[in-house]
Amino acid sequence: MMFLFTTITFIIYKLSKKVHTKWNLFFFHPLLLAPILLIILISVAHVSANQYLEDTKWLSHLLGPATVAFAVPIYKHLKIIKKYVGTIIISITSGSLVAIFSTFGLSKLFHLKYDFITSMLPRSITTPIAIEVSKEIGGLPTLTTVFVILTGIIGSIVGPSVIKGLSIKTPIAKGLALGMGAHGAGTNKAFEYGKQEATFSSLAMIFAALITLIWGALLIPPLMHFNV
Repeated sequence: MMFLFTTITFIIYKLSKKVHTKWNLFFFHPLLLAPILLIILISVAHVSANQYLEDTKWLSHLLGPATVAFAVPIYKHLKIIKKYVGTIIISITSGSLVAIFSTFGLSKLFHLKYDFITSMLPRSITTPIAIEVSKEIGGLPTLTTVFVILTGIIGSIVGPSVIKGLSIKTPIAKGLALGMGAHGAGTNKAFEYGKQEATFSSLAMIFAALITLIWGALLIPPLMHFNV
């Protein structure tokens, strides 16, 4: 039974992608539809969440190599990256700060609990690193994963409309916006625009994670003691 739910998860995700390709609607997004179908399945089968997580841990372990694989397009476009390195660093650093402060501000506005806020703050970076940041600042990794997925889904759906509405033309700007705003899901969407967009989206996702690791240690703890 070790690989049963791993196989089922893979099949459901592939089917969800086909459904989303045929009917390009928000609620058919694979990252939304697949989890809902899996929740229904394990509920009907009376399988506990812990058992499911144990049986599918191999999929979670693949998140690390998958993230590292984004380095390939970055290497191929290294010359362009070096040319715009200043713009890239400023853009991603600013985006990371906006993500943290906007999340913190809205959380305080709605008087959310401490563990809820700390779980939400790393939502704008890729899942493996978001989980580690969440642990470091006292959040709940499982809840953080949910926020990361929702951010990715919403960002990958809204992002193209924002890019079109603001008349963003350059591959660099498109890629950085999608990678910073929707991390992995945004990078997947960036591939639909082109290789350069995907490269800069990958770069934004990776650098945003590294920068947020720094903010997680230096900025977030003092923020949590700030009352509004």
